[in-house]
Amino acid sequence: MAVKARVGRGSYKAAHGVHIGHVHLKVANLARALAFYSDVLGLEVTQWYGEDAVFLSAGGYHHHIGLNTWESLGGSPPPERTTGLYHSAIVYPTRADLAEAVHRVLSAGIPLDGAADHGVSESVYLRDPDQNGIELYWDRPESTWPRTQDGKLAMYTRALDLQEVLEQFRPNMHPDTGPRDL
Repeated sequence: MAVKARVGRGSYKAAHGVHIGHVHLKVANLARALAFYSDVLGLEVTQWYGEDAVFLSAGGYHHHIGLNTWESLGGSPPPERTTGLYHSAIVYPTRADLAEAVHRVLSAGIPLDGAADHGVSESVYLRDPDQNGIELYWDRPESTWPRTQDGKLAMYTRALDLQEVLEQFRPNMHPDTGPRDL
């Protein structure tokens, strides 16, 4: 445990506003991965990079997720108990938006790995077609985050009532986009 005592106590702090820009995933089948990220999760293609890579985003950003087959065409997922990406996370602006995404995942027959209430957020866990871990979540307002008596963050992991979340889904949430799930 001596290592734990030495790490994380540096004096350097990244600038306020620094954030993770995007995730770039190696996939075995670009069409299959694109169907998941675009058709199920609703991310929009922003650019193709040849025939072996595609960039996707939400809201017009240049890309939140990159998919490529440069080193992985026809490959298989890494075996369990190896290092690598645990999961990438997609943040939805509201609980209703998270509910719609989860509804689409379930309607597509994609199984969930779990669901959790972390106090600061509500999260649903699943895997993409290449078995990469995905977390779909929404953040509660910061003013409601659990804190210790001295004001430090006190996140936790508790069971999430997924049915209660799904009740937030309204099929006609976006009437200007036409019929849903034809």
